[in-house]
Amino acid sequence: MSAALPITATVRLIGTRSVPSASPTRDATPPGVAELTRRLAAGEEMAFREFHARYFNRLHHFLLAVTRGQEHAARDALQETLLRVARHARVFDDEEIFWGWLKAVARNAARDGGRKQRSYLALLEKFSLLRPGPVPSAAEDNRLRAALDETLAALDEADRRLITGKYLRGDTVAELATQTGLTPKAIESRLLRLRRALGETLFQKLRAP
Repeated sequence: MSAALPITATVRLIGTRSVPSASPTRDATPPGVAELTRRLAAGEEMAFREFHARYFNRLHHFLLAVTRGQEHAARDALQETLLRVARHARVFDDEEIFWGWLKAVARNAARDGGRKQRSYLALLEKFSLLRPGPVPSAAEDNRLRAALDETLAALDEADRRLITGKYLRGDTVAELATQTGLTPKAIESRLLRLRRALGETLFQKLRAP
């Protein structure tokens, strides 16, 4: 008999698809929210599957409203919501309060995802690969992300920290200088050099068939 998957692995397996409803021939009453959340908090895999079956569609519809109908953003936020529920579940005795907590978790996941997307697009603009305008399509976005991740991974660790600190975390030049022990002028010079080099590398990657 195979070992049970860690609950976060279960989230990734079922986080983007529906779980079939229980057979209509079974005369089973869904567990109350107190029992369900107690089992979730204990890390029980079957409890998460039951939670998924009951709340997946409701959370998806809620996140579609939060993201103004952006399916890709809603799905990303939903995956992150499920992971946060698995990691931070606690016991609730009231269904309305539990749903309010779920909505807060989902809204925060969507907000954090939006911030990451804006930082990512701003970084591409710094490399002159993307002009301000409409958000790229899902296919274009995936290609840009893959090229950017590959390019960043090839950097020296110190250079990668500078780029991600400045353009993805939003650190100031003064903060980066404190972190690295370099002068602000040295930080600005390195960032300029890195932007040019990364822009050229990304451009060549995106030109490739």
